[in-house]
Amino acid sequence: MVAGPPIHKLHLTEAPDVGRVPGPNSERLLERQRSIESNAVAYPRTIPIALEEAKGATVRDVDGNMYLDFFAGIGVLNVGHANPFVMEAVHDQLDRFTHTVDFPTEVRMDFIDALDKIAPKGLRGANKIVFGGPTGSDAIEGSIKLAKHNTGRHGLLAFEGAYHGTTAGALSLTAGKKYKKGYGPLLADAVHVPFPNPMEPHLEGDVETFCPAKECCGSGCCARSLDAVQRKFEAPYGGHESPAAIWVEPIQGEGGVVVPPEGFLSGLRDIADDNDALLIFDEIQTGFGRTGEWFASEHWDVTPDAMTMAKAIGGSGLPLGAMMYHEEFDTWEPGGHVGTFRGNVPAMVGGIRAIEYIQEHDLLAHASTVGNYIRSRFNELHEEINELVDVRGKGLFTGVQFRSSDGTGDALVSKIQTNCYENGVLVWSAGRNGDVLRLLPPLVLTDEQAAVGMDVICEAVRDAVSEGSSQ
Repeated sequence: MVAGPPIHKLHLTEAPDVGRVPGPNSERLLERQRSIESNAVAYPRTIPIALEEAKGATVRDVDGNMYLDFFAGIGVLNVGHANPFVMEAVHDQLDRFTHTVDFPTEVRMDFIDALDKIAPKGLRGANKIVFGGPTGSDAIEGSIKLAKHNTGRHGLLAFEGAYHGTTAGALSLTAGKKYKKGYGPLLADAVHVPFPNPMEPHLEGDVETFCPAKECCGSGCCARSLDAVQRKFEAPYGGHESPAAIWVEPIQGEGGVVVPPEGFLSGLRDIADDNDALLIFDEIQTGFGRTGEWFASEHWDVTPDAMTMAKAIGGSGLPLGAMMYHEEFDTWEPGGHVGTFRGNVPAMVGGIRAIEYIQEHDLLAHASTVGNYIRSRFNELHEEINELVDVRGKGLFTGVQFRSSDGTGDALVSKIQTNCYENGVLVWSAGRNGDVLRLLPPLVLTDEQAAVGMDVICEAVRDAVSEGSSQ
């Protein structure tokens, strides 16, 4: 069976087409939302849009405005909105049954087999899967329990700039203070050490003698970070119990699409092994092909003990969280980790079909090619705009950092985001100071859409910078 139509046939349009935004119908629905829904609603405050239809990498609002989607539901829709190859199977499953808790079904077993086939090589054929609930936060909560249960320790180690979710345990690992304000105390002995960010001050000179990695990559920011991790485990006055595990995003997402130096993940692997701790990769945003590999850790050929997944694994945007871990850590008794919504069969069908579509259409290679093109356009822009200070990412996961003359960049990024929206391209922000433009379009974005979208984005950057300099 051919896995659905080619990517250029998935979309509503190849180019954006917008008039007045927000239009009157969007304004009506936005006002209705403000009057009846929780004040916690956030995204429409920045992008005031009410949706009517979406296909592939395109969205139409209720006023008929057409957008290119470089956001994809925060990286959920990797094979695009309403991919017909995925939706056909999902619709069929919806007519059969939807909720199975953890009773076996052919679909569930097939999905687990499919995940095993795309697993990092150190986990492939030697893993177990647990579905604990519908979200990434649920998967992180399960990983905390797994680490504690297998080590007998309760300490947690994560990184500055990290985002792992907002339930109590996941929030303990998340670094952003704005997410935690007013909700403490959280889990005890959760510590955060610096993530290696080349844009921040770091060690200079001969760092190899300082770095605890068995093979030093020579990066001062990496050596500083690894030294901080090692001290939390091994320094007698480190201030905390030795952690049960290290939690890390192979590429930080909310932290600003920060790509670590070459030796960072392997250095973490060394430290975890030396201290009988688990190494847990959060692949919730970076997984399922987002970076041009099935999982971002494969860029560095480092295998975790456990890996959390969510977002795109449901194929069509249906919620599903999961954790894959090495079989040696499968020490739970029956009921050791549970959750009502761990049997979302339509999402599992969607996940199977999404894997097949990505494979059939070689979307991992496509993501790398189109992502490199997007970053090349920003690098060209970098040569003419001083406020653009860094371009980074892998695959269709790109971060562009800005800094205005006053040393900040958040207002500039906000203006760029608004300019893009007004001209028909949906983008988002990230970074510890909100100074990073974050792009995560569907993997089915065509070459033409990438070119048109980048024309809009680059012009939006120029306009925002020009407006800022004239004020």
